[in-house]
Amino acid sequence: MTAPATGTDGSSSRPHTAQHFSVAPVLDTPEGYVAPGMPGVPVTGYDPVSPAASRATPRRRTALAVALALLAALLGGLAYGCAPLRAADSLGWLTIAQAGLVALPLGRLGGRSRLLPPLGALLAAGALLTGQLTQHLRLVHTAGPGPRGLLPDTLASWRADLRPLDLAFYGIALIGGFLLTRRTADHG
Repeated sequence: MTAPATGTDGSSSRPHTAQHFSVAPVLDTPEGYVAPGMPGVPVTGYDPVSPAASRATPRRRTALAVALALLAALLGGLAYGCAPLRAADSLGWLTIAQAGLVALPLGRLGGRSRLLPPLGALLAAGALLTGQLTQHLRLVHTAGPGPRGLLPDTLASWRADLRPLDLAFYGIALIGGFLLTRRTADHG
């Protein structure tokens, strides 16, 4: 049985319920005691600059990524252009490798920026152009430059040698550079 609780109406036959306070009652606590989890408690084992926290958001080095991608495009184009001349017709498919060389630093170091995949596409196509111009520069140089000079003869030779398959290779370079940059950024 329960004892009657006193209320404003007198005695009641309801059981005694817990009292609710809007402010916690003052308990007999020692001077200077602060409950765990309350403000003012020293936290142990917390390091505000922990290595795990710095790894959660990777630092992106966009300028370094663009510089390395430019270097990769230049070196890939020069390697393409300095290949043996008898293999010139089959070299167009190497534009996928050039796109991969450009995309790797852009995606891994640059991160998931919206500007890097189009830049990767342009750099891959630029690497292909650099390679083709280097090939024609070698051809003109071995044949001897004409009266106009080495650079105008190289450009005229490149324009005369363009075929529809070259446009397909430029399309492959653009698409490959874009997609490979985006894919390496997603996995990095």
